[in-house]
Amino acid sequence: MLELLVVNRRIDAGSEFRVHRQWFEQSAMDVLLGVDFAVAEKDRLYRGLDRILPHKPDLFVHLQQRWKNLFAVSFEVLLYDLTSTYVEGEAEQNPKAKRGYSRDGRPDCQQVIVGLVITPEGFPLAYEVMDGNTSDQTTLRGFLTKIEGLYGQARRVWLMDRGVPTEAVWKEMREAERQMFYLVGTPNTRVSQYEKQW
Repeated sequence: MLELLVVNRRIDAGSEFRVHRQWFEQSAMDVLLGVDFAVAEKDRLYRGLDRILPHKPDLFVHLQQRWKNLFAVSFEVLLYDLTSTYVEGEAEQNPKAKRGYSRDGRPDCQQVIVGLVITPEGFPLAYEVMDGNTSDQTTLRGFLTKIEGLYGQARRVWLMDRGVPTEAVWKEMREAERQMFYLVGTPNTRVSQYEKQW
């Protein structure tokens, strides 16, 4: 099942439901994997990522090492961003589904927030799924700690939207022994403060 999902993502990325309804039957994956349609049963596919979730930290460390060796990827510049995805229905079995600021323009739906750290080449280094009412400004400190825990301390430059860091986190990054740097869009309030000077 994991092989099926990985091949689908690399060849013709689509949802698990699309793999179930259409892609598996139109591909030769049954022959290549020596399996029948049961491997593409939708609930089984939906639970696929749940099976590797306990191994997420080890998987990211392994992938980071492979990318470094195969593609000479450096991890000195990291991009950090957040997005939300809404859930239709009651989401009774998802405790993280909550109402919050909806980037999708769907305040009527519960949602989850996804935070992602990637390299400029697009290689993901870490992600977290958070409660749907999580404020962007409360997430950065945890990701800084997470990346250092997974990949060690290094001199890194972080790029992010202006709504993510707070003044307190900026100060911590500037004063840290590990020399963290950042590039962030100027908040609108600061633009208006310095407009005349500029």
